[in-house]
Amino acid sequence: MELDVTQPLLLGPGDGETTTDRPERTLRILCELEQLIVSWFRYEPGEEGPDPHIHRQHSDAFYALEGEVDFGLGPEVSRVKGGPETFVAAPPNVVHTFRNSSGATAIFLNIHAPSMGFGDVLRGGGHEHFDQFDPPEDGGRPFEEAIVQLAGAGEPFEHETTFHRVQAELAELSVIEMTFRPDFEGVDPHTHEDHVDAFYVLAGEADFVIGDDVRRAAPGSFLAAPPGARHGFSNPGPTDLRVLNFHAPDAGFVSRLRS
Repeated sequence: MELDVTQPLLLGPGDGETTTDRPERTLRILCELEQLIVSWFRYEPGEEGPDPHIHRQHSDAFYALEGEVDFGLGPEVSRVKGGPETFVAAPPNVVHTFRNSSGATAIFLNIHAPSMGFGDVLRGGGHEHFDQFDPPEDGGRPFEEAIVQLAGAGEPFEHETTFHRVQAELAELSVIEMTFRPDFEGVDPHTHEDHVDAFYVLAGEADFVIGDDVRRAAPGSFLAAPPGARHGFSNPGPTDLRVLNFHAPDAGFVSRLRS
């Protein structure tokens, strides 16, 4: 699903392009841009992801929303199980795989940056051109070069009305868990000329500015602003607003948070 790159795309809970919907799994594309593709996955107990593999030219990342995801990472395919709010990323040449080995449904986001044609793979084609390869003979990069942030982890930044945790800071992708208090004044409408800015609403509600309109977004909503697309947001209250924020590429965004 290609976005209209002149304006942000806002999806409500359950919206998007569903490419697979079977009893054991649902795969749904939320946004598909050159810089970033974000998908929503549902895996039932026992559902297996792909065999261990690497990507040479892009990062593959995951954020658990419900249930537990069982990841395999690094040369030994070391297992890491993560419940809600766990973030895992495999930078280029880090071996990885994933599955649901639990007894309950697992729901998680999958992020590829750049997208490298992954949308076509989700639609059932494009495998021969996609940036995916068997593990190299040397095992690839060490386990320690994967990113694993369990719930509550990540570099924190706290101000009077905000609290953020950086989940990943890679050249091609930064991911930040952001919390905005009810008295947060909001972010004025703006554009980014050099990267995609996207948001998945985790809790609370957001008022997103799209063009001349303000649209209320509930948990499970998703907004993607391509380069040059005007967007802004605020917390209408009365509770905290929590979002997962993506910048692809990072374009110095996390460094600006630090300053």
